[in-house]
Amino acid sequence: MISDPRNSPFNRARAVSRLLLALIVFLLARFIAERSAHGFADSAAEPLLAQAMLAFMLLLGFAFLGLTQEKQTHPVAEQGFLRRTGWRGEVGLGIAFGWAMALLCLIPVVVFGALVVRFTPTLAAFGWLFVDVLFFSLATLAITVAFQGYPFQCAIRAFGEPAATLIMAILYGLMQISYPGANRASTAFCFAFGLLLGIAYLRTRALWIPWGIHFGWIAAQALLFGLPVSGSTAYSPVIQSDAYAPTFFAGGDYGFNASWFAALVALAAIPMLFRLTRELSFRYNAPVLVPGGIPVDLDAAARRQHESATRDETPAAKPLVQIMPVGASQAAAATNESWPKQTSDAPESHVN
Repeated sequence: MISDPRNSPFNRARAVSRLLLALIVFLLARFIAERSAHGFADSAAEPLLAQAMLAFMLLLGFAFLGLTQEKQTHPVAEQGFLRRTGWRGEVGLGIAFGWAMALLCLIPVVVFGALVVRFTPTLAAFGWLFVDVLFFSLATLAITVAFQGYPFQCAIRAFGEPAATLIMAILYGLMQISYPGANRASTAFCFAFGLLLGIAYLRTRALWIPWGIHFGWIAAQALLFGLPVSGSTAYSPVIQSDAYAPTFFAGGDYGFNASWFAALVALAAIPMLFRLTRELSFRYNAPVLVPGGIPVDLDAAARRQHESATRDETPAAKPLVQIMPVGASQAAAATNESWPKQTSDAPESHVN
C-alpha cells in the first residue's frame, strides 16, 4: 500500500505548528480588539466595535497565515467563505436550523413552567434591535472563523477529521468557562454545539451553514424570545422575557447555554443536520477523479468510425490497357530488331 505523503509525520508536525500559530493569532486579536474598544467605554457601541475589530483581525490574520504558510491564492475564500452558487440559501438554512433549535428548547419551558413576556415597542428600541442584529452577526462570525475556519483546517491535516472535530469542540467548551455564571451544563452544551458546528463545516466545506446556525441560535433567544444569553439580558430591546422553569430546561439566569436539555437538543440535531445537508455533502465532498492511462481522442476515434461506416464500398475501377494496331513498317522493324544480325566475320558459303 502506498502511503499518502500528506499524512507523513513531517506534514502533521507542520500542521500542528500552524494550529498553534492560529491559536496565538486568535488570542492576540482578542486582546487587541478588547483593548482598542475599551477607549469607547462611555459609548454603547463598544461591544459592537469590539466584535467588528475581532472578526476583521481574525479574517486578516488567518488570511496572512494561509497566504504565507499554505501558499493559498484566495486565503479568505479558502477559510470557508466561498462565493459559490446557493451560498445565501446555505446561510438561510443555517439560520432556520438555529432558530428551530431555540424554539425546541423553549417548548418545555412553556409546558413545565411559565414565560413572562414584556414588550417595549418604541422607535429607539427598534433602532437598538438593528444594532444588536449587527452585533450578533459579527460575534458569531468571529467565533465561526476561529473554531470552524483556518484553525479547524490545520487540525484536520494534523489529526484527521474526527479527532479535529472533537478537539475544536473541547476548546470551544473550555473557552466558555471564563464567562461569569458558566457551569458544567454550559460546558457540556458548548461541547455539543461545537460538534454540531464542526460537522456542519465538514458536510458543506464552507462556513455559511455553521455561521447561520450559530447566529440563528443566539439571535432567536435574545432578539425573538427576549431570553438571557450567557447570563446577559442586555440584548433584547423590544422583547424581554423571564423563564420560570426547572434549570434542566431553562438554564437559570445563564440561559439556554447552561441547559442540559439544550445540550441534548444539540446532540439530537446532528442526525437532522446530516439529512438536511445530504445534497450539499454529495456535491462538495465527492472525490475528485484524476484521469490516468493513455490519453485517447474520443472525437477523432468516433469520426474515423463514422467515416468507415458511411464510406462507399464499391471498389474503384482499374484503368484499362489499350493495345494500338501496329503498321507493316513498324512490324518489320520490330522483326529485324528481334533477330540477331549476321556479322561480316562469318564464313561465306560457295557452291561449286
